Amino acid sequence: MIRRAALPALAFVVVGTFAGHAVAGDNGLLAWGGYHRDLNARKVELAKLEAERDQLRHRSALLDPRKADPDLADEMVRDRLGLVRNDEVIIPLD
Repeated sequence: MIRRAALPALAFVVVGTFAGHAVAGDNGLLAWGGYHRDLNARKVELAKLEAERDQLRHRSALLDPRKADPDLADEMVRDRLGLVRNDEVIIPLD
């Protein structure tokens, strides 16, 4: 009797193990909610990084040696080298 029940019991345990992992495992059905939250967080992070990239592209275009923006170049030189006259007033915009 035990020999007859051993094989179906073993099969039941194996199938149950796979079913349990399919539902509650790291990649199971219950993990989908976490994946959805992670996806939304990554989308927000991607949007911020794309905005920063666009800003840096614009700033680098203003510093193109063939057609540099004189105001930006002057601002950067004065900021890096500390060249400010006594009669100038500096108003930070950032």
